[in-house]
Parts: sequence; C-alpha cells; structure tokens
Amino acid sequence: MHKTATLFKFLIPSLIGILMFLFPIQVDGETTIPVAYLANGLNELLGANTVILIVVILINISALLSILFSWVIEPGSEFIRNLFRTNPIWVILRAVGAVFALMTYIAVGPEAIISDVTGGMILNDLLPTLFAVFLFAGILLPLLLNYGLLEFVGSIFAKIMRPLFTLPGRSTVDNLASWVGDGTVGVLLTSNQYEKGFYSKREASVIATTFSVVSITFSIVILDLIGLMDYFGLFYLTIIVAGIVAALIMPRIPPLSWIKDDYYVEGEEVDETIPRGYNPFTWGYKKALDRSENAEGFGDFVKDGIKTVADMWFAVLPIVMAIGTLGTMLAEFTPIFSWIGAPFVPVLELMGIPEAQAASEALFIGFTDMFLPAILIEGVSADMTRFIIGALSITQLIYLSEVGGVILGSKIPVGLGKLFVIFLLRTAITLPIITLIAHFIF
Repeated sequence: MHKTATLFKFLIPSLIGILMFLFPIQVDGETTIPVAYLANGLNELLGANTVILIVVILINISALLSILFSWVIEPGSEFIRNLFRTNPIWVILRAVGAVFALMTYIAVGPEAIISDVTGGMILNDLLPTLFAVFLFAGILLPLLLNYGLLEFVGSIFAKIMRPLFTLPGRSTVDNLASWVGDGTVGVLLTSNQYEKGFYSKREASVIATTFSVVSITFSIVILDLIGLMDYFGLFYLTIIVAGIVAALIMPRIPPLSWIKDDYYVEGEEVDETIPRGYNPFTWGYKKALDRSENAEGFGDFVKDGIKTVADMWFAVLPIVMAIGTLGTMLAEFTPIFSWIGAPFVPVLELMGIPEAQAASEALFIGFTDMFLPAILIEGVSADMTRFIIGALSITQLIYLSEVGGVILGSKIPVGLGKLFVIFLLRTAITLPIITLIAHFIF
C-alpha cells in the first residue's frame, strides 16, 4: 500500500503541471496557457530591448563555447560537454546564428539578412518569445514528467494512441500540450522524454512532426490576418479534421515509418500490458504512485529544470536564428517558392480553388514561416482561397522559423531533408481535405 504522502506527491505536482501547460485561460479576450502568459509577462517586465540583448548574448556565448569545446579543448564537466561539444555542422550553424543575431541587432549588414521580414523578424519577434517560453517551460516541465502523470495517462490512453497513431499512451500529454498550448512546448517535452529513453527515435519523430501544432491563439492571428474571423469555428474544425487524418497516415508511410525504434539512451519500448486484476485506470494509478514514490527531491527538480533551460537556450536559439533567417531569406529575396508552386496551378484549378495562381505562390512558402502564406494571400478577393491557404499553413505544421527550427535544434533525429519531405506529404494529405470542406462552406 502506498502512503497518503505518496498520493499527494503524485497529485499536487501533476495538477500544477496540468494547470500550467494544459489548462486554457482567457486573458484580455485571448486564449492562452499559464506558461505562455508567464513568458509574456517576463518579456513585458524586462522590456523588448533588454530581452533581445539577452538573446544575442546567449547565442554568441553558445557559438564561442561550441567552437572552444568542440575544436580547441576537451571540457571536463559532463554538463558542459553535453551542452557545447557537438558535431561540426551544428558548430557552424551556431556560429552562423551568432553572426546573424549580431548583424541584425546592430543593424549592419546586407538587407537580406537584417530586414524586418528575415533576421529582424526572427530576432525581434520570435526569439524573445522562445527565450521566455523555454525558461518557464524548462523549469516547470518536471511537474508533468516526473511525478506519475505520464504513467497514469499512458495506461488510460494506450488502447487509443497505439492502434491509431502507433504511439505510446504517455504521448497524449505531449500532444495535448501542443494542441492546447504551443507546438514548441510539445517539441520541448518530446525531446526531453526522448533523451531520457522513454520514446524511441521513431516515436519522438512522429510526435514532434505530427502533433506540434500551433496554438489556438496563433490560429486566431492567422484568421484575423486573412479577414475571416466570422468563420473561426468552421476554420478550427477544418484544421482538427485535416490534422487527425494526417496523424493517422503520416506514421505509416516513409520517411517516418522508416525510422528505427532505437533509443537515444539505453531504453526499451514501454510495456503497456495491463496485468490481470487491473483495468486501465487502476493500473495507471498504481504505476503513477510507484513513479511518484521514487521521484526526485526538490534539489534534483531544480537541477533538471536548469539543464533543460540551458539546453534550449544554448542549443536551440542559435539554430532557430540561423535556419529561420536563411529560410525567410529564400522566401523573401528569391523566387524559388513561386517556381516550386507554378506546376501546381492546374492541380489547384482542377480542385476548384479560385485564383489558383495566387494560391500556388503561397502553397510551399509556409515551410520557412507560418505567417508568410497568410501575408501573401490576404489581398486575394476569394474568401474560399484565403480560407484554404490559411488552414493549410497551420496543418502543414513544419516551418523553419519556429517549430522546424526547434526540432532541428533538439536531439530528435529529423534532419532538414526529412523535415521538407514531411512538410510536402502533409501538404499533399491535408490540402484536398481542407479544399473539400471549403467547398461545403463557401
């Protein structure tokens, strides 16, 4: 029998974790989650200029120490080694991110790098948000992960998640954190679980690239941008339907189906068999109490949080700066995405999408940044076309200026090539579904 103290050790941290990451709240008429609210509050308290300067300093420290500990001296500390000793590609990308951040901050360099639609957007608009979200999410993540909640939820949802999405039941928490809160929080949570051996390479890759959807708040921003706020209910329902269909298909086809069920550290598939005499609820409850009984103390909780925050600040922020800037440069200063979209004009016309030429130009540009398709399409007169491209930009899910950059900066084994293939497949799967629903609405 477990003691009452163990029950409270499971309930109190888990309930606080649910409240912080999964419980939507209304602030000034907008839906958010407490972690995001705290992040916004910190940024307002410090002021935009201070936060941007901190971000530039963090990125440059990351680049300098990565060069030092990867190429010059051997770090003595395991913590430092894990943080800054990496392969040459990541060292170079961190250095590129540092150069881009510095150039953008002091406004010196080519317009293609420092403009408000490339490096300026990444440094001034995106990275301050990620800086603060990573701080609070990193510190508070152990509340969700370490006190039995995943064991409890995993047992209850195993019979749904495994047959439908080829995932363990515990991934339900990651997926909810992404859908309700923010895709980057979901990636952070997934990466943490992968590094601890709870997810295989394939499972972590599927979760990060299939469920790390932008929050409801971002969806509202997109809808407002394209001038279709009156359609919010139908718009979000369309995203959910298309997203679920993609989530059913994507894990079963390459490249995700080809990723092996190997583990980052020594681990094995979590046994989700329910023993005789238990049901999913009672077995999950027992496993949760077992986990909380052996859970770490407050000191380890703080250490775990600091490690996660440092990993996100020094490993992910430079990569997002480098790849996000390069991606938006391609989108804004080259015609490459117009060229890629041009052959699909007849396909879009066949699907009955009005102003197919304009739609084709916005079809693939979302790989670099989620807002670019909506910006490109907002002047189109056909409501249906704006609706389709707006919904598609969200269901495509992979965009380098945020979620894609965070995935690339994490330990999750999905490279840039795989990300682009996944982006194309998600486009091919969700576009017909969104278009079909749009034909019923308009």
